[in-house]
Amino acid sequence: MDKENNFNPEIIVASPGRINFIGGHTDYNNGFVLPAAIDKKIKLELRKNGTVNICNVHSQNYNKFLTVDLNEIKPSREGWENYILGVLKQLLHRSDRVKGFDCVISSELAIGSGLSSSAALECGLAYGINELFDLDLSRLEIAKLSRDAEHEYVGTKCGIMDQYASVFGEKNKVLFLDCLSLEYRLIPMELTDYKVLIINTNVEHNLSTSNYNTRREQCEEGVKIVSKKYNSVSSLRGVTLKMLDEVKELMSPIIFQRCLYVIEENERVQRAAEYLKNHDLKKFGQLLYQCHEGLRSQYEVSCDELDFLVDFSKDKEFIIGSRMMGGGFGGCTVNIIHKDFIDNYIPEITKAYEDSFNIKLDAFQVKPSKGTSHQVHAIQTKK
Repeated sequence: MDKENNFNPEIIVASPGRINFIGGHTDYNNGFVLPAAIDKKIKLELRKNGTVNICNVHSQNYNKFLTVDLNEIKPSREGWENYILGVLKQLLHRSDRVKGFDCVISSELAIGSGLSSSAALECGLAYGINELFDLDLSRLEIAKLSRDAEHEYVGTKCGIMDQYASVFGEKNKVLFLDCLSLEYRLIPMELTDYKVLIINTNVEHNLSTSNYNTRREQCEEGVKIVSKKYNSVSSLRGVTLKMLDEVKELMSPIIFQRCLYVIEENERVQRAAEYLKNHDLKKFGQLLYQCHEGLRSQYEVSCDELDFLVDFSKDKEFIIGSRMMGGGFGGCTVNIIHKDFIDNYIPEITKAYEDSFNIKLDAFQVKPSKGTSHQVHAIQTKK
C-alpha cells in the first residue's frame, strides 16, 4: 500500500460517533433509547487493490498497519484490530463478493470516551466495503453485522443502539428507537438557546468491558426468575414494576436493583421523547439527572470522576441536564447548557476537576448529525 500521502481512494466514508441522551444500558434489554449521531466522525478511505484476498488497513491515529488474509481471519491480541477483523468475518458470512482492498482510517473520536468510536469504525468499514464491492446490504444489515462483530471478536455483548444510531442518524434529529422491534421515529432536536456539551473525564477504568458483560448477565438472571412466574417474559422489556415486586423475594438485592433500574429507565426514555417533542427542555433535562442517579446507585456503572462532573453541574441554573454516557467507569458526560455560559463554564469545571483528580478534561460541543455516508472519489479504478 502506498504511503498515505499518495493514497488515492475510490470512496471516502464518514461514519459518526453517537451520543445517547437517555436510555443507559436499556438497549441489550430490548428497551427504548434516545440517541443521535454526531458531527465527530471516523473517516475511512477505501479502494480495491486487485488482489483476491489481501486487505491492508492503516490506522493513522495509532500509526499502525494491519494486513489481513480473507482466507485466514482470526482474532488478534491487538484490540483495535478485532473491530476490523470481526466486521470482515461477518461480511464474508453474508457475501462472496468481498475481495482485497486498501483502507486508511483517521478519527476525530477519542477511544474510550463513550462516543462509540467502536461502532463508528465497525459501521464505517462495513458500509464502505458494501459500497466498494456492491454487496447490496441494507443499512439495518450493516448495523446488525457490526454489532455481531463486536460480540464475537471484541467480546463486548453490546446492544444495537450504537451501531443503529451511527448508521441511521439524521441532522438535527434524535432517534427514539425501540430495541425490540428495531423500529424508530425521528424527533427534531430543537434546543433554541441551549447547546450539547460533552465533557470527557479522560479516564477509562479497565473494569468497563467485564462489568458491562456482567450487568447483562445480571439482567438475564432477573429475567429467568420473573419468567418462572410469567412464562411469556423473555427480556426486561416485558417486565412491569408490579411483576418485579411480586418476585422480589426470589432475587438477590443486586439483581433486583439492576432490573428495577432498567424498568424505570425505559419509562424515563418514553417520557423524555414526549418532552422533547413538546419542547419541554427543563423536564427533559431533569430526566437526565434521574438517569445518572440510577446508573450511579442502582446499576453501579459510574465512577468518582463522572459523578463529580454531574454533581458540579447541579446548582448551575444554566445547565438543565447532565448524565454519564456510554458503558460506564469513565468516558464522558453529556450536558444541556445555555449557549451564553459555555465559555465561562468550561474553564471553571476544568480547574475544579483538575484540582480534585489531577487530570485534565476535554470539553467540546456536538450537534445531532447525519449517519454513515460516503462520497465517490473523483478518480476511480474500474470495478
